[in-house]
Amino acid sequence: MKKTIRLAYESAMTNAKSALARDDLDAAFAALERAHVLGQRHLVPHLVTHAHMLRIGVRRRDAGESVGQVMRLTATIPGFLLGWIPKGNTGGANVSALKPMDLPDDLREVLGDFNVWHDVGVRVAIYAVLAGVAVAVLD
Repeated sequence: MKKTIRLAYESAMTNAKSALARDDLDAAFAALERAHVLGQRHLVPHLVTHAHMLRIGVRRRDAGESVGQVMRLTATIPGFLLGWIPKGNTGGANVSALKPMDLPDDLREVLGDFNVWHDVGVRVAIYAVLAGVAVAVLD
């Protein structure tokens, strides 16, 4: 993760945790949506963000959000492996998990070079190398 993205992600997560400590679930969720936009290209931050969103869904007793977050947590690893990352998606159950969304103005500069197909290409190259190594080892 690029330093600028990491710092912005960490700031959003800090804001979410502070809001949770104040029991301000709306502010916490808004900060998590921002964290999701920033971290969705990276497996661990993506999983962590959805886990916190699930926590808020449970605390709110919001079945739709809770079920939606369980589904997103389940889809995160295959989505990551396949490069299925809709740019700008805020990650809440109130939006389609497949829908790209406009980036907030202040994140355009930070995430401006976000290119899903570049990510897919990198993953395909990595998988091809790993497959080649596996074939060589097994022969």
